[in-house]
Amino acid sequence: MCGIFGYLGYQEAQPLVIDGLRSLAYRGYDSAGIAVLSSEGTLGVRKAAGKIDNLIGAATSSPLSGKLGIGHTRWATHGEPNEINSHPHFDGSGSIVVVHNGILENYAELKERLIANGHVFSSVTDTEVIPHLIQELIAEGLSFPEAVRIAAGQLRGAHAIACLHADHPQEMITLRIGNAGGVSIGHGQGEMFIASDLPALVPHTSSVTPLEPGEMAIINPEGCDVMTLDGTPVDSSRLTITVNAVSAAKGGYKHFMLKEIMEQPETAMSALRGRLSFNPGEVTLDLPFTEQEMKEFTRVVFIGMGTSSHACQIGARFIEILARIPATSENAAEFRYRDPVLDSHSLVVAVAQSGETADTLEAMHQAATAGARTLAITNVEGSQAYRQAEASILMHAGPEIGVASSKTFINSMIAMQLLALRLAATRNTIPVAASTEYVQALSHLPGLLGEALSANEGMYHKLAAKYARSRRFLFIGRGLLEPIAREGAMKLKEISYIHAEGMSAAELKHGPIALVDPETPVIAFAPRNAMYEKMLGNISEVRARSGQVIGITTAGNAGFTGLVDDTLYIPATPPLLEPLLATIPAQLLAYHMADLLGNDVDQPRNLAKSVTVE
Repeated sequence: MCGIFGYLGYQEAQPLVIDGLRSLAYRGYDSAGIAVLSSEGTLGVRKAAGKIDNLIGAATSSPLSGKLGIGHTRWATHGEPNEINSHPHFDGSGSIVVVHNGILENYAELKERLIANGHVFSSVTDTEVIPHLIQELIAEGLSFPEAVRIAAGQLRGAHAIACLHADHPQEMITLRIGNAGGVSIGHGQGEMFIASDLPALVPHTSSVTPLEPGEMAIINPEGCDVMTLDGTPVDSSRLTITVNAVSAAKGGYKHFMLKEIMEQPETAMSALRGRLSFNPGEVTLDLPFTEQEMKEFTRVVFIGMGTSSHACQIGARFIEILARIPATSENAAEFRYRDPVLDSHSLVVAVAQSGETADTLEAMHQAATAGARTLAITNVEGSQAYRQAEASILMHAGPEIGVASSKTFINSMIAMQLLALRLAATRNTIPVAASTEYVQALSHLPGLLGEALSANEGMYHKLAAKYARSRRFLFIGRGLLEPIAREGAMKLKEISYIHAEGMSAAELKHGPIALVDPETPVIAFAPRNAMYEKMLGNISEVRARSGQVIGITTAGNAGFTGLVDDTLYIPATPPLLEPLLATIPAQLLAYHMADLLGNDVDQPRNLAKSVTVE
């Protein structure tokens, strides 16, 4: 979730860019850097590992002068967080400089080709490939903007990019590929700004052009020209933002919850940064256990409450599928009172987005007292769960303002899959080739989440209008989708105040099918996986009893539409990623129903973000 800020105008760029990076520091603080173009046409750069204060010290002691500059604050992905790997990155001539937010999925093949053509690299980041690629295209005769545009077409993954050229002192180019990397352009009087998040622009302007996925902007001090990445001009609209920081933080969305749902491709990227190694497929996690201790775990217990409890159910399945260790999911409030059997070969994983949930903290304490090893998955560094556990896996989802969890649910599942892969590698329960495939699949997750968010355009509002007055809902799924059915029901209850139940589809005919009637829609998670045929049987049982079915299935499954009343699609993906993608339509359906009903989506009645009492 790296931060990008840029300036072009009549003021000195360095202090403005550094202030912009300071406001974006929550997006990454492994390192930071700025590049400024001087009046003599020289690109100067200052970088520092660690937090933004280190960059400020370096830039203050040796300031850069110029009216055009870009900066970056980094979460490390490829390459350790040091000064060499920090952004900005140059091409071989020192004339082109780039800052980047994203994971360049095909960087290895691009880098190999560039090296064969004589390019020399100074870092081990994926980002450095981009300026070298632009340099090569300019050498072939393309203009700077055209070279950037053509280069963008060769990059796989989701990205936000900004770049400068020493020979273009009145020009800054920025672009967005996919849904993960946001970037907005701020309009001033004789000056222009770019930033990853709107709050960073608020001190400078109230007029903003957010770039949409697949758009590029060529910016000069008086404005910008926006085009698609195929070169088609775009008549871009401006968004007026107020100086109210809280309002600006919504990024133009009506509610924080919707903003946070739409952020999930980028927050997923943040959860994966620095934790995937592609050759061979490995996962890097800072765990306190020795290799031998991990081999000797005989049981893994996930504990959590509410949405975290549903994530725990997924986590237990990940552990059994990949690491082949018996695993269970427990309600933390009940776990602490039932005298569970634990020992030093038990691993207890507490999941709490706030890290302050009272029941979970007490269950953690009980587990440690019994001699179990403890690990926390949390979104808040320094929280009680973070401090109390032997070690933590941070979700890196960023601040979540909406009370009903969304992006922290996705990121907790990512953390659990990373843990399962790490244990699997240590215990040799999956072949190296399979592990590599899993790691590659995870690297594509941000883009797939973006596809899931952009699919089904207009359908959620239509379904909300059709079903929001229903008496109750049933959510059904099988395998890895059963916990998602339970989470979907919870989301609907939390913000729409409509009663809903989530369950295994197999459980339906053992009692709940008595609830099926024309006023009880059934949400069925039925992607094309090993359980698909069984789900079709359950759907038929509902429709035979005059029940209406909203089916969620894999994109391209055209024959499915005739078997249900309404259809929502998710991208095709390996089964282990299906629960993450299937979460998206459940979240958006609940959101649109709550919004249509006029409810307070961000602060639902009777709920709090962190439950700190029993």
